[in-house]
This record gives sequence, structure tokens and C-alpha cells, in this order.
Amino acid sequence: MPRVRSRPAPSPSSAPSARETVLVTRQVHFNAAHRLHNPARSRQWNERAFGPCNNVDGHGHNYVLEVTVSGSPDPETGYVIDLGRLKGILERVIVRACDHRNLNTQVPFLKGIIPSTENLVIAFWRQLEPRIRPGRLHAIRLYETPRNYAEYRGPDPR
Repeated sequence: MPRVRSRPAPSPSSAPSARETVLVTRQVHFNAAHRLHNPARSRQWNERAFGPCNNVDGHGHNYVLEVTVSGSPDPETGYVIDLGRLKGILERVIVRACDHRNLNTQVPFLKGIIPSTENLVIAFWRQLEPRIRPGRLHAIRLYETPRNYAEYRGPDPR
């Protein structure tokens, strides 16, 4: 019977140190509609502030969400975070909630916010940050179009 060799543990010189930080990013896609509208302001104000994005029937986007996690690679796996696990978190928490939905009316964690790209990245951060382990949520970038995106790197520590 052939012997199964176990892989030797990395030597101290080849293993990453706890001070070496790597950023890994996963991208997901979803399609959603929204209307930019501030209910505390007049119809005229909303039309001036948001233009066609204030259309009473809303409008849609093919969103691209990039989520970046930082950390030191695990000495046994080489991963900061298993990207399959990260994909699962993003699918469960963001994509299932938002895909083919009206962000103003059909996503409970977005209730009461104006769903601008800027507000969406903050809301997404709040949903994802407690679930990202190992590693630490580093940045969220949301493309509303191929040319327009917002990026958020967490609350200001001040």
C-alpha cells in the first residue's frame, strides 16, 4: 500500500507574517430599479435635484458590486478569506435581497434611505461587515454604470 505523504508545514521564512496584509476582491452583479426622491422636499425640488432619476416610475441599473477584504493569508490555506465563502455571503445578503427588486420599496434594510449609489455602499457595508471573517472588510465599490461608481471604506474613525 503506498504511503500518503503529508505536506510539510511552511517554513518560517516562507510563511506570511501577521504584518503582511493582502487585499482580495470578489465581484457580483445584480439588476435593480430605484427612484432618487427626497420625500421631505417638494416635487419641484426633487425634479431639479435628481432630474430624470426622479421619474415617478423609477429607472434601472445593472449594478456591479466589488467587495474587498483585507488580512494576512492563513498559513494552512494561503487564503485571507475563502472566496467561495465570500461569494456565498454576497449572494445571500446583497444579491438575493436586491436583484430584480425596487430598492425604494422591496429591500427592508434600505427602507427610509434615498438609494443613491453613495447611500447604497454604506447600507451594504452595514449588512456585510459583521459577517466577514476571517479578514476585515476593507472596501465596497458599487458601479451604477461602467463609468459611475461609489466606494466606501467604513466609518470615519474620528
